[in-house]
Amino acid sequence: MHVGSLELFTPPEDAGPDYVKSMHETLLKHTDVDPTFRKKPAGPVGSLGNLWWADESDVDLEYHVRHSALPAPYRVRELLTLTSRLHGTLLDRHRPLWEMYLIEGLGDGRFAIYTKLHHSLMDGVSGLRLLMRTLSTDPDVRDAPPPWNLPRRASANGAAPDLWSVVNGVRRTVGEVAGLAPASLRIARTAMGQHDMRFPYEAPRTMLNVPIGGARRFAAQSWPLERVHAVRKAAGVSVNDVVMAMCAGALRGYLEEQNALPDEPLIAMVPVSLRDEQKADAGGNAVGVTLCNLATDVDDPAERLTAISASMSQGKELFGSLTSMQALAWSAFNMSPIALTPVPGFVRFTPPPFNVIISNVPGPRKTMYWNGSRLDGIYPTSVVLDGQALNITLTTNGGNLDFGVIGCRRSVPSLQRILFYLETALGELEAALL
Repeated sequence: MHVGSLELFTPPEDAGPDYVKSMHETLLKHTDVDPTFRKKPAGPVGSLGNLWWADESDVDLEYHVRHSALPAPYRVRELLTLTSRLHGTLLDRHRPLWEMYLIEGLGDGRFAIYTKLHHSLMDGVSGLRLLMRTLSTDPDVRDAPPPWNLPRRASANGAAPDLWSVVNGVRRTVGEVAGLAPASLRIARTAMGQHDMRFPYEAPRTMLNVPIGGARRFAAQSWPLERVHAVRKAAGVSVNDVVMAMCAGALRGYLEEQNALPDEPLIAMVPVSLRDEQKADAGGNAVGVTLCNLATDVDDPAERLTAISASMSQGKELFGSLTSMQALAWSAFNMSPIALTPVPGFVRFTPPPFNVIISNVPGPRKTMYWNGSRLDGIYPTSVVLDGQALNITLTTNGGNLDFGVIGCRRSVPSLQRILFYLETALGELEAALL
């Protein structure tokens, strides 16, 4: 259940041969660690496991922040192989649940930072916002703090909540709980009135919905955002609709290559952030989910995009009519089958609640720098689960969309072929609509 990212950087022109080594030494000097990065699981309670957090008073930064180098021939392929291996190892449950690796040795002079942290510490939106606070649009800024040593942000009014605000908060909560029943009826009416509304267990069984092992395979690539915008404008849909259509086309092509494409359309679980702007980079999780018909049974790419857009629009319409608590309750219903995957035989003998997880996390829209190094790519490394052997996550970065594809090494052979089919799917959309 750890998530993270692989960031690729071009160092400044004045960087010497010890540039990455010096950065590693500088990071270790930031010994004032934020409470989020001091959390570790408290001792397990019998067979129930870890139920609450403990605080690590003395964080061993030399353990958490590591300096690595790539083997010959020093290509991006070696970087992705190393990332795959690092992402397939568990975080030490006796320490705070995060790690950072500074990786040098690419033949073109660039370096990378791979980070991972447990999903219970923060979700993708808060994690990316935290990363963005370490970056700058100014290449001359050289004193950027690390994620665990960022200055604290003041609350909206700078004051602790008073009694009335607490009382009003309780009243709102009670009101939202009372509204769960009417919200359920509204969801039912939406589902009955619109055929494309998807529920768990309507997805077909595929080669992606099997028990998984611990090893991972990671692939990453960037696409120009202007290409996606051109398709979006021609079709009259959203950028995320085009992204979902790219993923649908890629999965269709990949599964056809594996002789494993089902006759029924694949269903994607799509995380939806429930954070407001004030809490966008706070810790913890505030994520809802909706299910999307990927229309992988449709041959024509333009028709497939139309079906996907309709399915996503229905999910957005439903979420727009719910409060945050009601949205969480609906999301819990969609996600509830995942809680049963540890039961022996559950994944093998029950239909999957959905086929794949696809997540689009908003990222920086301008060229960003970290201590003078230009950020060239942010490739998310997300989580796969028993019964969900593949995850596609992407983020915006300047003028690009950066895709990170993570999968179970045993269950998803030749995972890098999905990148080929992402390009093929975008090309087919361009040919059909432009």
